[in-house]
Amino acid sequence: MNVILLDRIGNLGDLGEEVTVRSGFARNFLIPQGKAVRASAENRAVFEQRRAELEREADQKLAQAQERAAGLEDMAITLVVKAGEEGKLYGSVGTQDIADAVSAQGQPVEKSEVRLPEGVIRELGEFDIDLQLHSSVTVSIRVAVVGE
Repeated sequence: MNVILLDRIGNLGDLGEEVTVRSGFARNFLIPQGKAVRASAENRAVFEQRRAELEREADQKLAQAQERAAGLEDMAITLVVKAGEEGKLYGSVGTQDIADAVSAQGQPVEKSEVRLPEGVIRELGEFDIDLQLHSSVTVSIRVAVVGE
């Protein structure tokens, strides 16, 4: 299925590009989220009329993300959790725990913005965690997991 992107989508394309995606991805995610429209002559004409408005909105989102990233740079948080003698946690530290800890320090972060490529944290130590605030803005913070 061909769609016209209304926003920059990582690994897919930029605003205004016409790309081919699987129909389920388009029907279930891109179109309902307002990130794309079906590629037709009518939709192309509507897009060209709205292009300046969409580009301005995209620039505003990028500027907001960069502003948030400036506030998050060099941030370090400490999470105190229960752990065994060998440094293994009773449970784990996930994206929600990290998002809550960062938000508690005055910088609101959503759970979906926290990136844990190796999965949840299950041991004590210090970790560099990426926060993806925008498709092109990523900031790294330091998370220290210490035992009680």
